[in-house]
Amino acid sequence: MRKIHRPRLAVWKFASCDGCQLSLLDCEDELLDIASALEIVNFPEASSDVRPGPYDLSLVEGSITTEHDAQRIRQVRRQSRHLVTIGACATAGGIQALRNFSDIDAMVGAVYAKPEYIKTLATSTPISAHVNVDYELRGCPINTRQLVEVISAFLAGRKPAIAAHSVCIECKHRAHVCVMVQGTPCLGPVTHAGCGALCPQFRRGCYGCYGPSETPNTAALAREWQALGAAPRTIAHAFRSFNAAAEPFKSEADAHGD
Repeated sequence: MRKIHRPRLAVWKFASCDGCQLSLLDCEDELLDIASALEIVNFPEASSDVRPGPYDLSLVEGSITTEHDAQRIRQVRRQSRHLVTIGACATAGGIQALRNFSDIDAMVGAVYAKPEYIKTLATSTPISAHVNVDYELRGCPINTRQLVEVISAFLAGRKPAIAAHSVCIECKHRAHVCVMVQGTPCLGPVTHAGCGALCPQFRRGCYGCYGPSETPNTAALAREWQALGAAPRTIAHAFRSFNAAAEPFKSEADAHGD
């Protein structure tokens, strides 16, 4: 009987918490469909059965924080027909990109008893700063439905149908009262949808976990925050969180100093 060829999937981890890989495992019923359509040949988070490339699709979680990682991602790219980055770390440097605004040597010296054993770069950078990326899926962690859509799109050879609107649209779909109207600073107007407006649901401002939405007006939002009494330092810290290295969040944070 002729064996049916299934595209080969690899999942890679760099500097991260593994949360986006767990999102793939959390797909549950959809994961069975994915496993039937793809041959999962490299996914150490799920199996010790790791097979060599080449791979048809690589999902990459995490940012580049060491010279070893910088060399390894270039090897991954050479073995991968398509490379998709998943999560805030891989697409924008992640929470660890806060090091980009500090003295890394002073931080290492304050944390480790033997800092001479620590080999690290001064910055945490997204995968796209090192190799060509075919698609970026934002989120901290990523949305499982969006992940399934991205994988399905690559299987079908089409562009992923991921909505480009902001968290504000998700709030309206769920009939949440705008927290900004109630006096709470919120990054929802400039943040990509995907979380389901989780924080505004509990009357908390959006933290920007899903990164910049399409053509966000961060300057206008910063002025609204100032009108609500937010200090420049507060605004800078808000934009320097999970997606600190993502433009235009980075530029808006820089504009308000620290």
